[in-house]
Amino acid sequence: MSGTPVRAGDAVLDLAGRVVDLVSRLAGTAAQAEVTVVRAESALTRFANSAIHQNVAASSVNVRLRVHLAGRTAAGSGNAVTADGLRALVERVLTAARFTPPDPAWPGLTPAAPVASAPEWDPATAHAGPDQRAALVRAFVDAAGGLVTAGYCRTGHRVTAFANSAGHSAQGQAAEAAMDGIARAGGADGTARQHADRVADLDGAGLGRRAAAKARAAAHPVELPPGRYPVVLEPAAVADLLQNLAWYGFNGRRYAERQSFAVPGTAQFDRAVTLVDDPLAVSGLPFDLEGTPTRALTLVDAGTTRAVAHDRRSAAELGVASTGHAWAGGATFGPIPRNLRLTPAGTAGATDSSGAPLAGGHGVVDPEPPAAALVTGGPATDGAIGDPDTAALVSRMERGLLVSDLWYTRVLDPLSLVVTGLTRNGLWLVEDGRVTRAVRDLRFTESYPRALAPGSVLELGRRSVRLPDRTDGVWWEGPSLRLASWNFTGGASG
Repeated sequence: MSGTPVRAGDAVLDLAGRVVDLVSRLAGTAAQAEVTVVRAESALTRFANSAIHQNVAASSVNVRLRVHLAGRTAAGSGNAVTADGLRALVERVLTAARFTPPDPAWPGLTPAAPVASAPEWDPATAHAGPDQRAALVRAFVDAAGGLVTAGYCRTGHRVTAFANSAGHSAQGQAAEAAMDGIARAGGADGTARQHADRVADLDGAGLGRRAAAKARAAAHPVELPPGRYPVVLEPAAVADLLQNLAWYGFNGRRYAERQSFAVPGTAQFDRAVTLVDDPLAVSGLPFDLEGTPTRALTLVDAGTTRAVAHDRRSAAELGVASTGHAWAGGATFGPIPRNLRLTPAGTAGATDSSGAPLAGGHGVVDPEPPAAALVTGGPATDGAIGDPDTAALVSRMERGLLVSDLWYTRVLDPLSLVVTGLTRNGLWLVEDGRVTRAVRDLRFTESYPRALAPGSVLELGRRSVRLPDRTDGVWWEGPSLRLASWNFTGGASG
């Protein structure tokens, strides 16, 4: 209609349809084609030495084409959206398809199907300017109280459209914001991170205070011998558990290749553990790279493994349906959950799936911790506990370690998911429910499923924290955890 504005989603959907039509014109109706068009706008404000040193912004349009022709499959992408650029992309992919090996496992295209509307997204986040990000950085730096700080604040907006030659199409938009910062006191570091679907929800001052308190509390660490210790893992450390479980455990390709620990229908985890991948819980896209509608997928329900993530290829290999987890790296790494949440509550009041109370004190922490839980061992450890939720878990630990973060984690055995890595950004000894001293970083070697196995998860906090990944649109969310045992195998140097 004349005078009707063209929406961004309509523009990219039209572009996707044009590429599908072009494949048909150049290769005939025997060619099966699927196209994803992403228009992305991202902006990043970096700071170091407590001052902003870089503001960058990027805007791009990427067209990804996959073609199946004469039993062979090829894919390619480009960012030239002129008529000549699109034709060059199509010709390049068609040429590749003629020379690639046969693909007998081709699962076919996603048939036309209804796709849910995308969740609400925040225009203010999509169009956030450098002044808004600078204000958040200033709040972080000021709240650190003179400590040297560094980090970033980022905002982004994606408009995505999909079309294929089976007549299926979909479109959606998403916006997100994230902040990650570090404060340093002498040789000790403290960090704080946050992911949100609204830039207005980022708390720069709160993150700065938390990072600084952690750094001050981590000063003058003592050595502890390696061994198995009970632990409280804060949300940043829990995020590493979720990321590795997603990549190596709930990955449909690894499951099909028998390289995953996952055994659906088996109680592999403590009853307090429920894992849900839910891209639509916040601003996200209602379809994947193959156009399959996305939905919440319960991977673990009250300790019992229920599912793994699939794209069309891994699903076809096992004779099941795709769960909507195709993504740009899936051809190499397989389909993975990328919006994974550890539900902080066998929440139906700490009950199991039958409604019976959880035995042995397992479940969710009390909503208000006792006052003593907020008392630490003195000025040297003030600030080690970042929030009352974690304090409640610490208060019920007789002797163990409080772990802020895990990093440099590497998988040693994918099948049992044995991971080695280091603690980082704060490690403290807990005695009689109180943080008493900072501890030098330790190396660990631990099977993540074993650490979360039946009887191993003593408590979950009530407050979930959503943390950013390095990749836009990916996040990990969970509360603090109190675990019965964690295997520390040496100092940070070995």
